Amino acid sequence: MIVYPAMDLMGGRVVRLRQGRFDQFTAYETEPSDALRAFAEAGATWAHVVDLDGARARKPLQHGLIAGLAGSTSLKLQVGGGFRTQEQVKAMLDAGVERVVIGSLAVRDPDLVNEWIKEFSPERLVLSLDVRMIDDLPIVAVSGWSEDSGTSLWDVARCFPDACHLLLTDIGRDGMLGGPNFALLDEAVERLPRLRIQASGGISSLADVQQLRTAGVIIGKALWQGCFSLEEALSLACA
Repeated sequence: MIVYPAMDLMGGRVVRLRQGRFDQFTAYETEPSDALRAFAEAGATWAHVVDLDGARARKPLQHGLIAGLAGSTSLKLQVGGGFRTQEQVKAMLDAGVERVVIGSLAVRDPDLVNEWIKEFSPERLVLSLDVRMIDDLPIVAVSGWSEDSGTSLWDVARCFPDACHLLLTDIGRDGMLGGPNFALLDEAVERLPRLRIQASGGISSLADVQQLRTAGVIIGKALWQGCFSLEEALSLACA
C-alpha cells in the first residue's frame, strides 16, 4: 500500500479544511517546500497536493507554486484542484507532476475524461470521487461537495477502464479524525477490483492504516496534528 502524505495549499500556505469547508480551516506555519522535504526525509516516495484556491475557482490557480515544488523535490506529486481542460492537465504534467487528480468532471463528463485517460494513460490521472452515504448508498457529490450528483459511486466507476486510480472519500469522515468508512472502502475493494483505490478521509490512528485493504491511503490531518508519525505509517504500509 502506498502512503500519500497530504498537503493542501491556500494562498501559498499549508492549511487543512474540516469536511471540505473553506470557512473552517487550520493554517500551519510550515512552508510547502519544507513540508515536502520532511515527507521525503521520512521515507515517502509520493505526496498528495491540493490547490484549494483552484478547487474553489474551478481552475488551477497555484500552478507556478506547484510547478516549482515539483521541480525541487524527489517526491512524485499527485496534484488536484480545479482541472477542467486537457491543456491544464498537460501543463501540470509537463511541469513535472506525476499525476493529476480529476474530480467533478469525472462525474459530469466521463467521456471527456476517458479521452484524457487515453491521451495521458491511466497511470497519470486519478479519479477523485467524494461521496455522501444516503440510505446506505454512496452518492457522488460535485462542485466542491456542494451538490449531490444523484449518481452512485458504482455507476460512476463503471464508466472508466481497468487500472485507473480512484481516490475515494466519505465526505462525512473528512478532517474529523473519527476513522475512515471501512465498510464502504472494503465494499469498493470487493466490487471494483480492476481499479486501484486510494482511501481518503478520517484516518486517525495507525490502527486505521493497518486495517485498510486499499492500494493507497491519503493521510492529512492525522499527520499534521501529530496523531502518529509518517515514518510509523510508512513502516506499517510496508509490513
